[in-house]
Amino acid sequence: MTTATQDPAPPAPADAPAGRRRRSSGLGSYLLVRALLIIPTVFILVTTVFFLMRTTGDPITAALGGRLPADQLAERVREAGYDRPLLVQYLDYLGGLLRGDFGTTLSDRRPVTEVLTTYGAATLELAVYALAVALVVGIPLGMVAARLRDRYPDAVLRFFAIFCYATPVFFAGLLLKLVFSVWLGWLPVAGRISTRGQIQLNRSGSGTGIYLIDAISSGNGDLVVEVLRYAVLPSLALGLLTAGVFLRLVRTNMIGTLGSGYVEAARSRGVSESRLVRKHAYRPALVPIITVIGLQVALVLSGAVLTETTFEWRGLGFQLSQYLQARDFVAVQGIVALLAVIVALTNFVVDVVAALIDPRVRYS
Repeated sequence: MTTATQDPAPPAPADAPAGRRRRSSGLGSYLLVRALLIIPTVFILVTTVFFLMRTTGDPITAALGGRLPADQLAERVREAGYDRPLLVQYLDYLGGLLRGDFGTTLSDRRPVTEVLTTYGAATLELAVYALAVALVVGIPLGMVAARLRDRYPDAVLRFFAIFCYATPVFFAGLLLKLVFSVWLGWLPVAGRISTRGQIQLNRSGSGTGIYLIDAISSGNGDLVVEVLRYAVLPSLALGLLTAGVFLRLVRTNMIGTLGSGYVEAARSRGVSESRLVRKHAYRPALVPIITVIGLQVALVLSGAVLTETTFEWRGLGFQLSQYLQARDFVAVQGIVALLAVIVALTNFVVDVVAALIDPRVRYS
């Protein structure tokens, strides 16, 4: 008689919860470390800007020196506390930042927080437009270049990518204005909206500062079109700078994926080249895009200074250039601190997304 015996349960299911707990614990530690790195990043940048700004003296003298009598100037310096030791000023500045107090601008006597909230929406809107242009242009063209590798279109697209990345953003802006505004007359030459459109936006009562959202909320289709027409040239000037990076990155990664073993196996089974690109090479090529978006946000924000100045797009970049000309160190410090926080938070979000979707990121 045969005795039935039961095989012992495989250990994998019993170990699976523990494995998941270890993985969750590793992910939690990874995210915690990345979050904590935001603090020293912002601290180092704010500290560097603070001391560099004071290499030419106190902000009052730098901004108003020669325009006020010596006794009035000395009184202003004393009232602002810039006659105190530099270390005391630095500690006082850090304390203000921790309380959310960025100070008061020297040139127009406005709270820096008011400047940030008033003009920050414009820079955010331009940055979103520019990243949209970069993704829409860079990713499809990178796929085309990879599929037509070493052919004439590939060479043209590679040259286009280098041209976009190497061209100074202010020169690209001036060139776009010359062609599409002066010669062809298709698009506005500068600004965010016309005076009439600004009045209509003010009457709509939305007040988010993001003109596209305000125009959509107003229900006025002509106003939406006008907002987009004013945004085309600055978005192209700033977006093409990043599109060149995305194009080359997608091309390189898709070429590597198309040459991998599993793609070659699919190709040997008669799978069409277009299907290989869409189904097998497209998604892996997008993973590096996510990992570099944080760096590109920093590039977009730095390029926004020149772009906003070129097109008189009144955002933080435009105001930063104005305050730099006025030697308004307090305003410059506040704007730079906010941009540092934005870049650090963006990189943290990118790290989180990359850790969740890319198995090659190790956090255990």
